[in-house]
Amino acid sequence: MYACAKFVSTPSLVRAGSRTLSRPLSAAVASDARRVETASLLAPQSAISSQQLMAVRGFQTSAVSHDVDTAAKFIGAGAATVGVAGSGAGIGTVFGSLIIGYARNPSLKQQLFSYAILGFALSEAMGLFCLMVAFLILFAM
Repeated sequence: MYACAKFVSTPSLVRAGSRTLSRPLSAAVASDARRVETASLLAPQSAISSQQLMAVRGFQTSAVSHDVDTAAKFIGAGAATVGVAGSGAGIGTVFGSLIIGYARNPSLKQQLFSYAILGFALSEAMGLFCLMVAFLILFAM
């Protein structure tokens, strides 16, 4: 048991393994000297072939990072666009209330209409602000 633990925890094997784990996948390919040293620790010298020394992970991860950033932009822009639907609901509520108020008291038509236009403008401004934030997320970041 002691001999097995001594073989598994040799300093050069631990050093080579920790270096490979701490680097990104695109840089995880070890140098020739390190690959030969690690392979000689794990297998007898006669069993090492040239195919075992080939790089296992040779692709780059920068495209994946770019895809995640793009997806995050689209998700954020979609979440910011939800406010435009709220603006539409607010405008409907304002003009629905205008009709109800006019039906209850027709003599206040002019005053109710000015309040309705003010409510429409504020609700529409909130929708436009949400749309502006969505475009900022998409094109400015």
